[in-house]
Amino acid sequence: MAETTRRPAHRYGNRPTMKDVAARAGVGLKTVSRVVNGEAGVTADTERRVQEAIEALGFRRNDSARVLRKGRTASVGLVLEDLADPFYGPLSRAVEEVARAHGALLINGSSAEDPDREQELALALCARRVDGLIVIPAGADHRYLEPEMRAGIATVFVDRPAGRIDADVVLSDSFGGARAGVAHLIAHGHRRIGFIGDQPRIHTAVERLRGYRAAMEDAELAVDDAWVSLGSTEPRRVREALAAMLSGPNPVTAVFAGNNRVTVTAVRELAGREGPVAFVGFDDIELADLLGITVIAQDAAALGRTAAERLFRRLDGVDDAPARTVLDTVLIPRGSGEIPPAQAVSAQGRRPR
Repeated sequence: MAETTRRPAHRYGNRPTMKDVAARAGVGLKTVSRVVNGEAGVTADTERRVQEAIEALGFRRNDSARVLRKGRTASVGLVLEDLADPFYGPLSRAVEEVARAHGALLINGSSAEDPDREQELALALCARRVDGLIVIPAGADHRYLEPEMRAGIATVFVDRPAGRIDADVVLSDSFGGARAGVAHLIAHGHRRIGFIGDQPRIHTAVERLRGYRAAMEDAELAVDDAWVSLGSTEPRRVREALAAMLSGPNPVTAVFAGNNRVTVTAVRELAGREGPVAFVGFDDIELADLLGITVIAQDAAALGRTAAERLFRRLDGVDDAPARTVLDTVLIPRGSGEIPPAQAVSAQGRRPR
């Protein structure tokens, strides 16, 4: 019977090997190995023939075998809170640039602020033999990483410290930044200032609330419980918290937002009100300069770069005690934080106290 089907020219799952390259180029296996690994001892003409064979066959070096020989994967893992959060874009990019400069591949994933998912993702990266980890923690207990760290996986935490273990950490000055932002509102005459922050279990939320309270205490101002709201950054919750603060017998004349997601919702909500409300947000956001939003800006790229550089120092053999690095924040006045209280209160139909 005549054959009616033709065997495909390419078969899935059959990658070309160094032997295939050597045969096509007419050289020995060791010569191919030298070319692939950038070693000396190969003439220019021979290297050209090997490179032409590599290109023609679509050969790629087997890094798994290389790992077995050298014990390093030339890859690092990054566990983020939320890949969709604009704050983590420049942080991730900075980590990737440092990794690339060290000849390493970056693999990242999102914990979605779920401690269990964070642990699952971090251990999955360890199982794939990454050389190091950079973690933005969602949980408060990181003892699960102790065996991995003892096995040689360098680990640096960023934005928030590790829980219940000693490890390198790179932070922004959340306390100092919030204190400066609230003090800025106080300096412009405000005495009733609201604070809307993230979940109370999150380190940065707690530190920014602490900074808010410190600024109020510095000015000898009492804080009404109704002026403080911690919880989900989901828009509905933020809108409800803001509405409550701006109503009642003692409405606030100014608001401090604990992070960029709170800021976005609050700015949208305040834009629909008849009168202005003084506002300062922690984290810069896109178009904040055009919208005139006063912010406490942290340098997300510097956080990522500093954490990655610390990680690669560990991988290069630095064995000193775990370090805590705190990066400064910057107050950027653009108009919203400089609205006087009389203007804000008169818009609410009340006299300033």
